[in-house]
Amino acid sequence: MDVEAQTIETRRGAQVRVFSGGPPDGRPVLFLHGLSGLLDDPRFAELLAQDCRLFAPELPGYGASGDEALFEDMLDFSLHGWDILVALGLDRQQPVLIGHSLGGMLAAEMACLAPRDVGGLVLVDPLGLWLDQQPIPDVFAMLPYEFGEVLFASAERAAALLPGTTDLADPELLRDFVIANARRLGTAGKLLFPIPNRRLSKRLYRLDVDVLLVWGEDDRYVPPAYAEQWTALLPRAELVRVPGAGHMLPYEQPAALAEAVQAYLARRPAPAGVPAGASS
Repeated sequence: MDVEAQTIETRRGAQVRVFSGGPPDGRPVLFLHGLSGLLDDPRFAELLAQDCRLFAPELPGYGASGDEALFEDMLDFSLHGWDILVALGLDRQQPVLIGHSLGGMLAAEMACLAPRDVGGLVLVDPLGLWLDQQPIPDVFAMLPYEFGEVLFASAERAAALLPGTTDLADPELLRDFVIANARRLGTAGKLLFPIPNRRLSKRLYRLDVDVLLVWGEDDRYVPPAYAEQWTALLPRAELVRVPGAGHMLPYEQPAALAEAVQAYLARRPAPAGVPAGASS
């Protein structure tokens, strides 16, 4: 897949780096990354972009996207997601929203704001709910080595994709991780601190679209009990569990995730006038 990186400016004046790829006539899909940003493993994106026109923006405070000071709460970030779609010319094409982790929480909020403007919704181990009996670990209190242990089922994948969290003997890797992670958590804290509960559960009734939930069976960060809660709250939801994956499912089982998404899209014909690509 040929990946294009561009920097767009939203109506609010935010600068956003967006990666895109896939056939020009493919069905438009917006992928919103998770807590750790877009990691250096494009396999899931490459598989999905075989059929779809995929867009993956970096959230404020992640990568080369800046202007995080412009955003204070969930409504700001949700409207920012729609502003990105407007800037890309996708807002009237009923794009499919795919959100992972923090991005799943944001995708769900975006869809609750404008449920008739989305062509589909896929949530991958999303944040956004809270169960007192199974609290989500506090990432803001974690030491670097704990991120790899909590987010990944595979220590090897954690070492490869979050360097600095496993090899504590390398001071440069550790320093780079701490600096980048502080910036990421500065953005994430506006949505997740002290707990990831912004009353999203009260708005999920608005989602009259079929929702695909995909969950890593070994997720230690957002345990599988949350999958049951999402399923109970969503009007129409299908749940797919993926073995051999933790919270970072797109990077541990990319083929299984892509297969589940492609099957979901195949059951959802693209709206009239919207590119369908090979997935319709």
